[in-house]
Amino acid sequence: MIDPDPVLWSAEPESRAGRPLLVLLHGYGADERDLFGLAPHLPEEFVVAAPRAPLAPPWPAPGYSWYPIEGLDSRDPTHVTTAAEALVSWLDAAAPDASQVGLLGFSQGAAIALQAMRLQPARFGFVVNLSGYATPGDLPGDAELAGIRPPVFWGRGTHDDVIPPELVMHTTEWLPAHSDLSGRVYPGLGHSVSEQELHDIRVFLDKRLAAPRPSGE
Repeated sequence: MIDPDPVLWSAEPESRAGRPLLVLLHGYGADERDLFGLAPHLPEEFVVAAPRAPLAPPWPAPGYSWYPIEGLDSRDPTHVTTAAEALVSWLDAAAPDASQVGLLGFSQGAAIALQAMRLQPARFGFVVNLSGYATPGDLPGDAELAGIRPPVFWGRGTHDDVIPPELVMHTTEWLPAHSDLSGRVYPGLGHSVSEQELHDIRVFLDKRLAAPRPSGE
């Protein structure tokens, strides 16, 4: 369950309704402040929200996590789904009037973003996947997602050795089959976000704002 109290918002409650919402999902061992620092560099049309993941990593690791990791090669898909369901439940209460909802996640947060989109394909306008991956296994919404093919930006570095190669390979195959994929591999970049990547994210988000909305929304 996501605690609503620590969530950071770029706008007061009275100015959120009817605006597009961009939810920032931090990585393992970080907190809501980590990605919220990007807010000034993102399009001001978005209301930006940064929730805190609900779990605490084992001591002495700092921060919070969306799902437990026992070693870098142990990522249980059911835990990812449970965390994505918690995110959807929080959105139901926190942003019922958003005109559009997009998700931007880093590492663990990116995995949660993609999993949430798979749970409710029609709900999310786009996903920005930074140094993350698509969780293996099938979900009931995957076929619908493949039909909708929402825009997804995937950025990662050539020197990122945190995400196991088999998950990177799976994501390389899965995303083009289920989304309108754009992205970039950044030479020399590790498990982080560069200035060039931030520029590319901004271009991607500007395009999402300019794109016509599907009829009926």
